[in-house]
Amino acid sequence: QVQLVESGGGLVQAGGSLRLSCAASGRTFSTYTMGWFRQTPAKEREFVLAISGSGRNIYYVDSVKGRFTISRDNAKNTVYLQMNALKPEDTAVYYCAGTRTSNVLRSDGYEYWGQGTQVTVSS
Repeated sequence: QVQLVESGGGLVQAGGSLRLSCAASGRTFSTYTMGWFRQTPAKEREFVLAISGSGRNIYYVDSVKGRFTISRDNAKNTVYLQMNALKPEDTAVYYCAGTRTSNVLRSDGYEYWGQGTQVTVSS
């Protein structure tokens, strides 16, 4: 079992930055691809970014390219989402998730989920 706890959400003005963290329990963190998803009441959960266990492979959605980056520290069992140049349309609940499958772009490919953290971007 892996437990995930996100932190770092909040309210920020458009153009600002936030860094989300996701701390994982367990000793096998480096074997999981870790992803970040986001969801609003009007939309299904959307893939944002993912990073392989080693950190060598990164996957992202085009809408965040050049603005968001994902990184991980396997020694600390933590994955990070650095969000820059935030836009009001980035407002959502952000979830981190972990998987050992190759289905890393879809929410149904992930086995473990955090509780989510709210990010609100004001215009």
